[in-house]
Amino acid sequence: MNLRRFFNRRKRDADLASEIEAHLAMEAEENRARGLSPEEALRRAQIKFGSQRRVRESEWERSTMKLLDDTGRDLKYAARTLARAPGFTIAAVLVMALGIGANTALFTVVRSVLLQPLPFNQPDRLIQLYEQSPNGKRLYSYVAGGMYAAWKQQAPSVEQMAVYGTDSISLSGDGGPLPERIRYAECEWNLFPMLGVNLELGRPFVQSDDRPDAPGTVILTHSLWVRRYAGDKAILGKTILLDARPYTVVGVLPAWFSYPDQTTQLWAPIYHEKSPAEMRQIDNHNYFVIARLRPGATMAQALSEVDTAEKRVHNDSRNPFVGSAASARTLLDGLVHDAKTQLYVLLGATSCVLLIACLNVANLLVARSASRRKETSIRAALGGSRLRLLREQVAESLALSIAGGVLGLPLAWAGVRWLVQARPDIARASSIHIDLESILFGLGIMALSGILAGLIPAASLLRSPLLEPLQESSRTNSAGQSRARLRRILLAGEVGLTVVLLIGAGLLLKSYQHLRSSNIGCDPRNLLTMHFSLPGARYDTSQKVAAFYEQLLPPLRALPAVKSAGIATALPAQGYGGDSRFTIPEHPAPPPGTQLDAIVRGVDPGYFSAIGIPLQRGRSFTNSERLDKSLSVIVSDSFARQYFPNEDPLGKHVKALDFQGVPPQGFEIVGVVGNTLWSLADDETPTLYFPLYSGGWPSASIAVRSDLDVASLAAPIEKMIAQIDPDLPVADVLTMEQSIGKSTLDASFTSILVLAFAAIALLLAAVGLYGVLSYLAAQRTSEIGIRIALGAQRSSVLRLMLLDGLRPAAAGLILGLVAGAFAVRLIRSLLYATNPLDWTIFAEVTVVLSLVAALACAVPAWRASRLNPVQALRLD
Repeated sequence: MNLRRFFNRRKRDADLASEIEAHLAMEAEENRARGLSPEEALRRAQIKFGSQRRVRESEWERSTMKLLDDTGRDLKYAARTLARAPGFTIAAVLVMALGIGANTALFTVVRSVLLQPLPFNQPDRLIQLYEQSPNGKRLYSYVAGGMYAAWKQQAPSVEQMAVYGTDSISLSGDGGPLPERIRYAECEWNLFPMLGVNLELGRPFVQSDDRPDAPGTVILTHSLWVRRYAGDKAILGKTILLDARPYTVVGVLPAWFSYPDQTTQLWAPIYHEKSPAEMRQIDNHNYFVIARLRPGATMAQALSEVDTAEKRVHNDSRNPFVGSAASARTLLDGLVHDAKTQLYVLLGATSCVLLIACLNVANLLVARSASRRKETSIRAALGGSRLRLLREQVAESLALSIAGGVLGLPLAWAGVRWLVQARPDIARASSIHIDLESILFGLGIMALSGILAGLIPAASLLRSPLLEPLQESSRTNSAGQSRARLRRILLAGEVGLTVVLLIGAGLLLKSYQHLRSSNIGCDPRNLLTMHFSLPGARYDTSQKVAAFYEQLLPPLRALPAVKSAGIATALPAQGYGGDSRFTIPEHPAPPPGTQLDAIVRGVDPGYFSAIGIPLQRGRSFTNSERLDKSLSVIVSDSFARQYFPNEDPLGKHVKALDFQGVPPQGFEIVGVVGNTLWSLADDETPTLYFPLYSGGWPSASIAVRSDLDVASLAAPIEKMIAQIDPDLPVADVLTMEQSIGKSTLDASFTSILVLAFAAIALLLAAVGLYGVLSYLAAQRTSEIGIRIALGAQRSSVLRLMLLDGLRPAAAGLILGLVAGAFAVRLIRSLLYATNPLDWTIFAEVTVVLSLVAALACAVPAWRASRLNPVQALRLD
């Protein structure tokens, strides 16, 4: 039988009834033609036909699917039963809606980001190749251009290979509203054909575009095309200016293409952008490499081939900054790896909330079944089978779950929308949406939750004698003990899961607090920052670069409300900013195969005082140290301690090997300043500071301090820069605290969400405790009345009831602490400067849960202790 016949059975029954009536009318007409009266003619026609009810019932049964029919009848009965207890029903439905909605939303995100294949041609054959960092700390590090060239020649398992890198660039000269600084990518010409991407407009790059002497060409992303050019198809063939250099727009990418992330706005050919010398370097790690495997080849084979080439280049070069090993992972894993742990942690948290919700509903159903024991016994005495009664009890929980799902699925849709809007930076954010599979998942957990929540209390129905409640007096207490024990067990499970969530939330929150309170080396309060990059086409000499900074700083510091201002190539906690190899002429040469390395910065003379980095020894730079007179260097305290442990670094020299025009004797160390962090999650790194006015630093960031609202200074500063260079855009206009908040967004987002789920779980556990103790108190009303009548102190009754409620809470707390000690290993990678077994977190969770449990139990215990024994005994 098919479902269509089942659902159309009422119409078929009506048609059959009409057909029977027509047949009887025809038979009666024939009888009347034989001379019978109308009544007799109809009676004989009915006798000849037989029982109409039996025919219709037989056809109805043939069109019925018994399982669906019984399920529908049970659900209707359950709905009528639940409607008589609106308070219970509303509470249970809201609990289930929250669990189902949260799980459906997180499943949608996890599936869209981590599980759904990339929208490229045969994505299972696409892999990403990496170099391991020379110090071995990073397995998946950037690739040097020269190493990529070596890989291409020695990887027969790879069908195609392409390199790309990302950077920022100034866009202007296109009739757009204003110049702007955007993120862009430089890629090898064959990247888009290798991925199988068909452009929405125009053509992809061709090999002739990807040469140093070729005319500049770019491909726009769909978002930039719509945002800046209003989707005008006439943009093809037009010229735009990137860093003041002309480029022709040859294509527009499709709307779905957001690789490697949504911030990338346009693409250019990499060998046109980078010099041949740079693309031959084997120790300058700046790029990403994508490869397509040949049919039948494996990632392990490709990795073995490129790893062999890597080791050969490393051994031949004897350069410690050349990688010695390669790594590989699928392109999907490489794209979403950073988000994987966080999303699985959130999915685990929502699963805990759903399980707690199921246990809570099961607890409520146990209480309902206890209050309806005599009703159940009467129905059994009237012929109801144990299976029939069990099925009706499961139908109640299923009805609650269905109602919860009806509310939960819209909650899931709203949750997904909120998540995408709150975190547009998450990998593959554009692909996150509720679809049919998400809805089916929601329906699946809706059914499973309903069955699970119903089977737990229904299990007691299978064990207990059905007719026993009819033989009990109202004072008999033994019959309810099994249900009370079951409620305690369920409650202990709720509390245990809540403890695990609270421990995880506490550790993540403490880690986030450690991250935000990291000493970055300067005072971040009331500090405005912005970044710019001088285009090489207009600032093609050191003199022009130095002159721009000298022209910018005096009026910048003269602005009203500006307390101090400085410029550096990279500010604390805002990125690595580059490094350089160096030697110390006064020291012996490092051993063969090793080289010294430090972060490098260019700063103006007033930078340290403006941003609040303390000058520990020596002096700062002077305005006269410019161009070829820039002969000094300032080092960080960590640099001095690491390379001059037992001597004064002042007066010593440093030769920066990656700089042009280094003095023969090197740069003289004239000062030592405090340490700064380039990233909140990294340790202090030895740093070299060089004079900004040397003219070799075209990219820099401004830092302005004020006692007033520094955000209000952004517009005047941008206007002042536009007066110096109208085509120079600024980017990342943020206060230092906003910048720090942006860099800790992942940690704060995860910790706050897990904390929210933990708070919900704690609330559900408190409600469960309250309900259990209220039930136990009601069950023992007569006993308590007798105790008080015989002289028991009310304080003794209060203590007795409190202990009755706190025992399952204590058992759940112990189980949760043990489980939490194992579960925290899963979030170890998300913790910063925080011990996964931090005893203070475990102690705080114990105190919080104990207080909540005591408060939840206090009200029903106090009510029980205030019972009037006469009234309690009359309830019998």
